[in-house]
Amino acid sequence: MDSELQDLSSSSKPQSNSNSDNDPLLLSPTTPPPDIEELEKKYAAYVRHDVYGTMGRGQLPWMEKVLLGFALFTVLPVRVVLATLVVVLYYMICRVCTLFTAPNREDEQEDYAHLGGWRRTVLFWSGRLLSRVMLFAFGFYWISNQVDCNEQSEELERPGVIISNHVSHMDILYHMSSSFPSFVAKRSVSKLPLVGLISKCLGCVYVQRESKSSNSKGVSAVVNERIQEAHKNKSAPMMMLFPEGTTTNGDYLLPFKTGAFLAKAPVLPVILKYPYERFSPAWESISGVRHVILLLCQFVNYMTVTRLPVYYPSEEEKDNPKLYAENVRRLMAREGKLIMTDIGLAEKRVYHAALNGLL
Repeated sequence: MDSELQDLSSSSKPQSNSNSDNDPLLLSPTTPPPDIEELEKKYAAYVRHDVYGTMGRGQLPWMEKVLLGFALFTVLPVRVVLATLVVVLYYMICRVCTLFTAPNREDEQEDYAHLGGWRRTVLFWSGRLLSRVMLFAFGFYWISNQVDCNEQSEELERPGVIISNHVSHMDILYHMSSSFPSFVAKRSVSKLPLVGLISKCLGCVYVQRESKSSNSKGVSAVVNERIQEAHKNKSAPMMMLFPEGTTTNGDYLLPFKTGAFLAKAPVLPVILKYPYERFSPAWESISGVRHVILLLCQFVNYMTVTRLPVYYPSEEEKDNPKLYAENVRRLMAREGKLIMTDIGLAEKRVYHAALNGLL
């Protein structure tokens, strides 16, 4: 989110005084600032409604300030230590399981997700367990799981990919604790201390900003192959995608990208919600650091999960990925009582830029 704002900020700065009058994104000294209330109506999917307000910087009641101050010196340090220990512990498990083994390298990707035998078993079950411990450390003591009553007792086919609405950082931890799937991540994640090796053991597909070889298949082709493999082979790691492409405040559902539906494989829709009274766990119009601190300072956090039946595409949907994506989106919106909206990442950048005074 911060990088998106920085990119927009740098791109909206005039190169010279002669160009400033022609730039539609720049306001002249006599132009009034944008009306925040109008922006919130237009970009409602990205608006925060909790006690902490827009950007997490609203005026707090005195009681909220007291609770926040108390949590900063008591709850926060304990949770930070516990979360750090969990990450280090799982890193050590990953290090042991990958000793004397080479990662799977194909088309500029690198992962350990295709390890077999005891190594994969240890990585899988310890990863799920420790992800749940991490959620506990973040205050998610109970997670309400709801399974659609129409779900078939025996699935006809194994889904190739899990799709979910995207609300918070916690989405990833939940899916790790539930099914330990592979995600799509930036290439830089693979080079991070501790987390880099963990992402490789998850089998993350890394986004290449620049292709090093002319015959590179690209992320889309790699994801499609992984989805088809997971669909046909029960021992292959499942893929997990957020088809909206960005986060919302949890009340809306953005248009779906077609990447998860190009493989023509069945999908497993999952709907995540975060009921709250004080601070919303949604990662919207708030910096990552502030979001994590306020989340850790909230004594109890809540999450509800609705797992829908596996969606099997018709022949028409297989031939038309856009139709397939839209039908699944409508199903998720109806079952999750989410509001469908046509805005996307471009509008989100405009809204965030306005909040940060960059327009």
